[in-house]
Amino acid sequence: MKSRAMVLTGFKKPLEVSEIEIPLLEEGQVLVKINAAGVCGSDVHMWKGEDPRTPLPIILGHEGIGTIADIKGKRECVGGGSLKIGDLVLWNRGITCGRCFACKVLNDPSLCQNRKVYGINRSCNIAPYLNGCYEEYVILTADTDIFKVKEKVDPAILVSASCSGATIAHAFDIVKSSVGDTVLIQGPGPLGVYAVAFARSLGASEIIVIGGSTGRLELCKEFGATVTLNRKETTAEERKEQVMNLTHGRGVDLVIEAVGSKGVVEEGIKLLRTGGTYLSTGYAQAAGVEQVDFYLDIVRKNVKIQGVWVSDTRHTYQAMHLVLNNKELFSKMITHRFPLEQANEALAVMDSRDALKAVLLP
Repeated sequence: MKSRAMVLTGFKKPLEVSEIEIPLLEEGQVLVKINAAGVCGSDVHMWKGEDPRTPLPIILGHEGIGTIADIKGKRECVGGGSLKIGDLVLWNRGITCGRCFACKVLNDPSLCQNRKVYGINRSCNIAPYLNGCYEEYVILTADTDIFKVKEKVDPAILVSASCSGATIAHAFDIVKSSVGDTVLIQGPGPLGVYAVAFARSLGASEIIVIGGSTGRLELCKEFGATVTLNRKETTAEERKEQVMNLTHGRGVDLVIEAVGSKGVVEEGIKLLRTGGTYLSTGYAQAAGVEQVDFYLDIVRKNVKIQGVWVSDTRHTYQAMHLVLNNKELFSKMITHRFPLEQANEALAVMDSRDALKAVLLP
């Protein structure tokens, strides 16, 4: 039995259709037939060779959901209960070692120095070969955390929960946002949309979104944004004036950077109140140096700056349930759907930002 896969063999080259023999499962492994695979902005960076973690050849795709086709031995899902053939499952994209300093001493598996990630740093030359989601079948190893999806749901709306959703869940896990906080989000992409949804669920009093796409800003309003500011129609000074007017001159409690572009940090930090927090979630690769006056904008204001790198199993769990509680809303994030063989077209619409979220349907 073989699995069709779209394989990256050279950076900036089209993915190639390939057939890979499905190996016999080892103890604890789970064979999953992919129902939907998310095409992430990070995939575009990997396709271009901008992510040093990317080995060649590789089957891209770290966002996936599918139906169990086979299991070797007994496996339980996160939360308890045995997994069985026919179950719809989502999984944590990262696999941590449980032995390193981050895992054992810091108690923060997201910082694991040995972290393996489906579709990011696992070549298809390495057993069990089916190591990404741009394919018909993926093999989940015995150390992968798996969630059973018990509700009836369009699988496509859940794929981003394991990446953008989990990353934003990690951000809010760090900051411990309080009911009534004013939250400003830079960027109305998938990260930004999840940030709006989490801020609303946690009781933010004002949710402000800055972005350059009218359509995406309108979607953020549907998710719960109270104010949107189009950066193409306003200057940085005009945006600051509106934010300060809204917060009685204090500035916002929390800023979430969800863009990953040069210049956003310089603007966002100036919009914080004294003692506020700036969370950076959008950088997947280097984007240049930011110019920040540490005395005026950080020290004198007693501001906290926090980078947010990837996520852990509990964050995927939180994002999955956020989506399941808002299925109709999250269905609006999916702007493009493609068959597996059109993975190159899917990467192209994500690269051009014509798509908010593209999904492959093997």
